[in-house]
Amino acid sequence: MKIDLIWPTVADEQLRAEVHEVLHAVVAAGGAIGWLTPPGRAETDAWLDRVLGSPQDGALVVARVDGVLRGTATWRRSDSEVFGHMAEVRRVTSHPAARGLGLGSRLVRAVIEHARAAGLEMLTLGVRGNNHGAIQLYERLGFREWGRLPNVIAVGDMRFDDVRMYLPLGHREGVVLHGSAAGGLGSSPRRS
Repeated sequence: MKIDLIWPTVADEQLRAEVHEVLHAVVAAGGAIGWLTPPGRAETDAWLDRVLGSPQDGALVVARVDGVLRGTATWRRSDSEVFGHMAEVRRVTSHPAARGLGLGSRLVRAVIEHARAAGLEMLTLGVRGNNHGAIQLYERLGFREWGRLPNVIAVGDMRFDDVRMYLPLGHREGVVLHGSAAGGLGSSPRRS
């Protein structure tokens, strides 16, 4: 079995059809990737256009297993100027027919290295609280939980936690880490 990771920069008809097939199948199998029901082709095409539309702000990696597209992952830079050094990992998928091949790990590792090469300092992600396997995968790759919004992901009448995780990628030389120390821009004194 041959697994290739590819970073497409344009979405031709073949890529659009293949990405749609994977995203549709993942949601149909209960995957938590942002759609409650399997998305239509127009929805996945629009998503693909957004991801590939500004290469300086994000990237898509796809996994091909013996030539067939079977997984996806993206990183997307924050659109806020003060958070522009950060990106969010999104839509890490593995087609149900390709589960157990380690695609998730390969895809996320590739996203981490690509984001680091793009000069990003931090990756974040959100994962549904009941997705224990994904949480373990992210932890194995160095991500740590920084917060949890209890019962905010709505799927019909069910509610799930939104587990927020982060991975530091390193800071460029000259960056001053001020943390939560008093003083500096935006500072205010403690109130008594």
